[in-house]
Amino acid sequence: MDVAAWNARYAAADLVWSATPNRYVEARLADLPAGRAVDLGAGEGRNALWLAARGWKVTAVDFAEEGLAKGRALAEHHAVSVAWVCADVLAWRPEEPVDLTLVAYLQFALPERERLVRNAAAMTAPGGTLFWISHDRHNLEHGVGGPQDPALLSDADELASLLRSQPGAWQVGEAGRVERRVEQSDGTWATAYDSLLVARRDG
Repeated sequence: MDVAAWNARYAAADLVWSATPNRYVEARLADLPAGRAVDLGAGEGRNALWLAARGWKVTAVDFAEEGLAKGRALAEHHAVSVAWVCADVLAWRPEEPVDLTLVAYLQFALPERERLVRNAAAMTAPGGTLFWISHDRHNLEHGVGGPQDPALLSDADELASLLRSQPGAWQVGEAGRVERRVEQSDGTWATAYDSLLVARRDG
């Protein structure tokens, strides 16, 4: 992943992503009691800002400072508090484990994907939730959006297997493929497929 390219992308547009949270973040986490959360690969902070508005103490982590700068401005505009950290999501960890670790659309090849799962799992406290959503490899032949390099795509079964290999006891509440309807540049609609994993760390 090229930090210079991502900084340029964020600098070239008002918002690269939606100002609202991912629909599955909103649907799956709305009833979770607020606590401490980390949003890995937060970008402009749409999910972090939504969590903060619901009472979470959120740290948003990304390697692209231009994206985080937009998030800071949005947080100030909406009068919510988020800690913004420019760092490598594969290595950075909070001082203490958190109640929610959120990973949304971070696409890595398998060696780095394993490191990301390991890092996300390690920062999730016992009793905490790990939420992961990413572009599914099913998109290559049947969907739209996301990277076209197969090496950067996975599925929920693989993610669940990687998580279960980490220390601690993990209860996987959901691991599967979900759909999003996406409007195309010509005004038509198509389906994008995502891998969704929601798990609780028991110990």
